[in-house]
Amino acid sequence: MVCCAMAPTRTFVASWSAVMCKSVGSFVTKRAYLNPAQEAAVEFERGRRLTFLELNSRINRLANGLASRGVCKGDRLAILLPNALEYIESYFAAAKIGAVVVPLNWRLVPDELEFILRDSGSSVLVYGSAFDGNANALKQRDTSVCTWIRVSDGESHLSSAQDYDEILQQASESEPGITARGDDLLLLVYTSGTTGFPKGAMLTHDNMLWACITWNVTCDMRAGDRHLIVLPLFHLGGLFPLTAAFHRGQTAVILRSAEPQHLLRSIEREKVTVGVIVTTILRLILQTLEDKTYNCTTLRWVVAGGEAVPAELILRAAGLGIEILQDYGLTETCGIATIISSEDAVKKAGSSGKPYFHTEVRVVADDGRDVSPGEVGEVIVRGPHAMKGYWNRAKATAETIREGWLYTGDLATIDHDGCIYIRDRRKDMIISGGENIYPAEIERVLQLHSKIREVAVIGQHSAKWGESPAAIVVVKEGASLSTEEVLSHCRSRLAGFKLPQCIEIVSELPRTPTGKVQKHVLRERFPGPAPQ
Repeated sequence: MVCCAMAPTRTFVASWSAVMCKSVGSFVTKRAYLNPAQEAAVEFERGRRLTFLELNSRINRLANGLASRGVCKGDRLAILLPNALEYIESYFAAAKIGAVVVPLNWRLVPDELEFILRDSGSSVLVYGSAFDGNANALKQRDTSVCTWIRVSDGESHLSSAQDYDEILQQASESEPGITARGDDLLLLVYTSGTTGFPKGAMLTHDNMLWACITWNVTCDMRAGDRHLIVLPLFHLGGLFPLTAAFHRGQTAVILRSAEPQHLLRSIEREKVTVGVIVTTILRLILQTLEDKTYNCTTLRWVVAGGEAVPAELILRAAGLGIEILQDYGLTETCGIATIISSEDAVKKAGSSGKPYFHTEVRVVADDGRDVSPGEVGEVIVRGPHAMKGYWNRAKATAETIREGWLYTGDLATIDHDGCIYIRDRRKDMIISGGENIYPAEIERVLQLHSKIREVAVIGQHSAKWGESPAAIVVVKEGASLSTEEVLSHCRSRLAGFKLPQCIEIVSELPRTPTGKVQKHVLRERFPGPAPQ
């Protein structure tokens, strides 16, 4: 067994009142007390393993190192790392001292990262050496970051940033005072915005605690399970299951790559029992399992999300002894709202199931009444895991949270048994390979092009990704525009997964009498499929 060792000691706070508080930072502290020798995390690619006692020691060192550098309760700490032990340590260390974690999608370009850093007011950035290019570009820009901490991935590099390992080596492993709990902020998770700019969903310690509780009492979660964490930790689809795994006393098996054969090897070797994936990955691993032999008999179930799981995939998985639970949720609710078992999902094809145990879900008409079975309405969610609001966006918060209910903007029907069927995603959102993409964000970038008069972005069917963005462009009079010009303009401003895969030039966009672009007409005219 290969360990990341810094001889840990059994050092805990004198009073357990701090640990027993409703603080996510206390989860690993308590596990180190209850299950010190249990394996907490496995970083599969690098063969690194830590027990709860070892992990807690490293988290404490980082927490104390951050505190000694002036990081206080309420300060925002951004993380730009791949799935790694250092991500887990940074998250829980920040939670212990009350700092607010801002997860950064490492697929974003510097323009996009700069906006999030400035909007959140992040004063600390913990980043991996794989992202030196982005970090160096950001250091030249006007952000609020004043403390740069670099995690080396095994190589040395001259850098103006502070070295992560040196911080750990120099700091004490004693338990820091846990100051944040309850309604204090834990996370600012940025979602793509309908206005073209992302906004930060404010999630508290209580939100995450209750998400863990309702997840653990709804699903067949067992102490000692080995939990696959393959979705990026910058997504709640990765970070929330990790948190819930530690809360329940499970081992997190962390992967950076979702390549099917690599993923299946990890399940086989680490004896994974449960996990969360997106439908795109599910489709690929089932195909691989049918073509090659892997021993995945330990795998009890996986939750698949991001898009509806076809009944055909559920049946194929059942034939291999794997139960597929599909769920529906959003960032603003810590990623959870409804869930359905394999058996019910086949009988009720297309349904996202019923609410989690400590969650209320309704489908309402415009006048606020509950719709009748089969009638389309908006999904609204209420529960202690629903966000506090949007960071510095009072108007958006008031529009989204009304009388304690979070209005998702998603359209759905409900049947006589209370099962939800999502009919249309909120505000034209595109889901590509599990990533949420708002057309408005791409449209804002395209409108900056000197030759484009107007543009509309829609989703097209993609055999590989489920959906891909397509741009329908009206060129300014007298101008000519090539596909490569459009893509070149976008590449420096948008992450690769947001780039339009299809660009159509038209003379005008279809509009309603009030001037609104009729995207449903464009989807009918340009159904795809998208180029691969």
